[in-house]
Amino acid sequence: MRDCLFLPADTPPGLSADSLLYWQAVDGQGRSLRLAECASVLGTRELALVLPMEQASACLVSLPTQKARWLRQALAYAVEEALAEDVEALHLALGSVQEDGRHPVRIIRRSLLQGWLASLAEAGLRIGAIYLDADLLWASGSELLVDESRVLLASDDGLRLALRRDDWPALQARLPALRPCTEAAPWAQLLNAQSQAIDLAQGELALAQPASSRAWRPVAAVLVSWLCLQWLFDLGQGLYLQYQGDQYAQASEQLYRELFPEDRRIVRLRAQFDQHLAAAGAQQQEQLLSRLQPLIEPLQAASGVQVQQLDYQAAEGSLALQVQASDFAGLELLRERLQAQGLQVEMGSAGRDEQGVSARLLIGGDA
Repeated sequence: MRDCLFLPADTPPGLSADSLLYWQAVDGQGRSLRLAECASVLGTRELALVLPMEQASACLVSLPTQKARWLRQALAYAVEEALAEDVEALHLALGSVQEDGRHPVRIIRRSLLQGWLASLAEAGLRIGAIYLDADLLWASGSELLVDESRVLLASDDGLRLALRRDDWPALQARLPALRPCTEAAPWAQLLNAQSQAIDLAQGELALAQPASSRAWRPVAAVLVSWLCLQWLFDLGQGLYLQYQGDQYAQASEQLYRELFPEDRRIVRLRAQFDQHLAAAGAQQQEQLLSRLQPLIEPLQAASGVQVQQLDYQAAEGSLALQVQASDFAGLELLRERLQAQGLQVEMGSAGRDEQGVSARLLIGGDA
């Protein structure tokens, strides 16, 4: 378990020497620190960087394979349809499979996270893990944490939510019973859940190993080199290359048969795979259009309400609308009109800004 360094919810893309962070130690002590003074106070200890949930997204996805070497390849395709942004600009962190077969995924802009990590490295800080604060809250069931300005929600059905404390009373009556954190120092409690939270340091953003691990690298490199040379000597370069080509071909065919068991004959693997992808995309597009049809009339009738973002979960058949209205009454009227169309509607995170109020409406199947 590591000491945690928390970024505030309003942290800008670039950190400066005056950026205010919060340090929470394992032994219970904690205080706010300017980035410029972090190195002198924290020294060379390895820290867990904790990001605000407001800067990320969480979802559950169904993947067509459980093979570890293919999971990350399939992940981008699984979340692409549900995202309004280019998936290439996003960093995706994959969690362990759940009992229902789905995987939790955490999503954040890659440039944003890379900028923070670069600023912390320049300040002399060692980051050993990256978490979202809402992930550290969850243990089992549903939980709630309230501090002076924010409310964090987490549940075992995948919910991860952050909102301003001023907006919490308007939503409290619509949410299930939650267990609030009543500790005098609520952020200290989050340190205990590091082992079960999803570490965002994955893929191209995997963090460097600690110095103790790096000390073994020269020995391991010599050993691996000797084994490789011995193997190449026994096999021969020609046989090795042929063997590798056969292995790739077999792996590709095996993956295809696992994904599409109804195809008994494989003639052109690439062409048949592309054909399946195109058919799946057309089917998902048709499903999305059918889900949007009952939304048209309520949205047209809702004066002053604008749709800012639409997320579609094909596996679940659900929609999420990020809408903006002049006041909360307009949002509530839209929700009632959607329910009148026979839809299940839940209001997610809501907030007020200069343009009015915005909220996320989760729309399920027919009521």
